[in-house]
Amino acid sequence: MLVAMVFLGRPALWGLAHSGEEGVKKILTILKTELDYALVITGCASTKDIGNTMVVHEAYCSQL
Repeated sequence: MLVAMVFLGRPALWGLAHSGEEGVKKILTILKTELDYALVITGCASTKDIGNTMVVHEAYCSQL
């Protein structure tokens, strides 16, 4: 399964509503920073290194 980007529309619209083009740029910068941080703490060099075992469905978490 190939997924390039998901769940980016709503934050981009929030940024647009708040601060126009600059708001969208800020939101995308924040999301990129968060992704970079997540890659570092999981030991992944890129998104291609994220395996199926690293992604957990929310239903699993509710059983913990």
